[in-house]
Amino acid sequence: MLIEITNMVKNYAIGTMEIPALQNINLRIEKNEYVAIMGPSGSGKSTLMNILGCLDTPSSGHYLFNNVDVSSLDDDSLSTMRNKEIGFIFQNFNLLPRLNALQNVELPLIYSGTPGNERRERALKALERVKLADRIDHKPSELSGGQRQRVAIARALVTNPGILLADEPTGALDSKTGVDIMRLFHELHQEGNTIILITHEQEIANYANRNIYIKDGMIHSDQLNTNKTLIV
Repeated sequence: MLIEITNMVKNYAIGTMEIPALQNINLRIEKNEYVAIMGPSGSGKSTLMNILGCLDTPSSGHYLFNNVDVSSLDDDSLSTMRNKEIGFIFQNFNLLPRLNALQNVELPLIYSGTPGNERRERALKALERVKLADRIDHKPSELSGGQRQRVAIARALVTNPGILLADEPTGALDSKTGVDIMRLFHELHQEGNTIILITHEQEIANYANRNIYIKDGMIHSDQLNTNKTLIV
């Protein structure tokens, strides 16, 4: 089991009040699953994403990642877990504008202390995987939206993480480019990667094999996707 969440609760303190964000979440995700987590604004899906990505910790309950109890880790250990085990892909790419594609992809390896030659080799390989080997010297401003997202995906892949966690990965793209990115996710899943999509769009969730719907901080449904969009 890659991810196991048991009786998880997350509350936020506002003054003297505690506002519930997640209530009694129980969730299991196996290696090489392709999961979409859906829900309207304020449903709790972003809070769940932050906990899955080790950006936040639960108020109570347990989160096991590869049999490690993430709920009990301190900030330094959470940072190490994020860097090594989780590849983040964001709606707005989060690329550094002054760095070229290769340098942006190298960043997680710099943080982990990977030697320079190995960094470059692994970053080049990741960019080749997303078909951007001919754009390694281009800065984000010199790339299209789809190319920027491919750089972000290469950066997520470069550490060989346990999961790829994608937050609205097509939200800043036109529909044709969005389909191209979803085709790349399909290929990555076929290669053995575990992918978790956070989305409010059913059209995007339909690319995943499993759909989880969150509302009012609770899981309302968790089922295999019978309307899966096939990649041709």
